[in-house]
Amino acid sequence: MNKKVTIQGYEGSFHQVAARQFYGKTVEVITCDTFREVVKIGADPKQSDGAVMAIENSIAGSILPNYNLLQKSNLKVIGEVYLQISQNLLANPGVKLSDIKEVHSHPMAILQCLDFLEQHPYKLVESEDTALSAKMVQQHKSKHIAAIASKLAAQLYNLEIIAPDIHTLKNNITRFLILVPSKAKMEIVGANKASIYFQTDHSKGILSKVLSKIAQGGVNLSKLQSMPIPGSTFKYGFYADLEFENNKQLEKVLEAVKGITNSFKVFGLYKKGKVVKG
Repeated sequence: MNKKVTIQGYEGSFHQVAARQFYGKTVEVITCDTFREVVKIGADPKQSDGAVMAIENSIAGSILPNYNLLQKSNLKVIGEVYLQISQNLLANPGVKLSDIKEVHSHPMAILQCLDFLEQHPYKLVESEDTALSAKMVQQHKSKHIAAIASKLAAQLYNLEIIAPDIHTLKNNITRFLILVPSKAKMEIVGANKASIYFQTDHSKGILSKVLSKIAQGGVNLSKLQSMPIPGSTFKYGFYADLEFENNKQLEKVLEAVKGITNSFKVFGLYKKGKVVKG
């Protein structure tokens, strides 16, 4: 039976590309308008098998609202995908670059491709989603409109890639978390990474002590993200990604950290992802 997961955006979005990278091409997606909806439906075993959610980008940084959603959710992390974002100019079959008068896409995608776009006299039209722009181009059958979107969107909407990889910065990587309901029984073979959250009492040097416990245990702190604690006055909680060699090593470090922190939570243990091209 095929897996069914929630994603933000439309079919052909980079979230779907990430889902396919992790689960394979047969994975089904439940498209959602918002990340809040992604988390809500993704945590309900009656509606889905989980969710795929972007959490950070190598250019734009962390997606902070999604960390809060993860914290409040009934989901756990079982994997990750690092997707190298490839933006492409898509048009209906037979259309040439010289035919194009308008280019539609999400504002961020347009910004990522400005060096290419400014070489042409195109009218730039912003939309809510890259994949939705591709779908619109297919529906209108116009030879004068193109979209910036993924290679998957080109496949799904029967469009041709008339200019591939038009983004300016080639090292544009988005990290996606693979999430399943917290009660799902799943053992990750070969897990070597963990995502956790903790708060401290904000006494002098306490964060330094936490980081020392992690380093002394031989565990690599690959990410540390501070977030304001809701309802507090400039007090912060911390999300951390830890890379480890074996479970016993990690368990010792987690016990040590738990002993000197508050609101300690483990989001999941999983295998470190590799960068793949979208």
